[in-house]
Amino acid sequence: MTKKRKSWREKLENPPVELPKIVEVPEKWRKSQGGRFVLVPTPLMTDAEIRTVRKGKLITTGALRHRLAQREKADSTCPMTLGIFLRIISEAAEEARQQGKKRITPYWRVVKDDGSLNPKLAGGVEGQAAKLRAEGHTIVPGKGKRPPRVESLEKALA
Repeated sequence: MTKKRKSWREKLENPPVELPKIVEVPEKWRKSQGGRFVLVPTPLMTDAEIRTVRKGKLITTGALRHRLAQREKADSTCPMTLGIFLRIISEAAEEARQQGKKRITPYWRVVKDDGSLNPKLAGGVEGQAAKLRAEGHTIVPGKGKRPPRVESLEKALA
């Protein structure tokens, strides 16, 4: 008997573990994690925060982590789970678009801290670049293995 694969929406709404939670990190990780207490958010908390970013504006993953941590009174947000949730959010949004929904989470407005695009989001950097150009952003091509990035990032931040 084969197990039915979960939709991206199901993954967004039903994470496999009880979240959110704030965990105390081991002493040796505190410097790299940005503090003593790290938030492991829910995918829906992350989704809700991304939905606050208006058209024409952007948010970096670092700023997103900071906002989530502040709201929950933690020192920082787990970067690994945030990355996983960004992928789930982007795929769930595209799944909703294919179902005819007009208002989807604007996941393409989340860029890396240096303004570079995220190849792990739905559609890859090409899809993200197209959506950002449609909102008026200029995308600078990547050099070598570096992905493309948003020009004048500081002006576009939410």
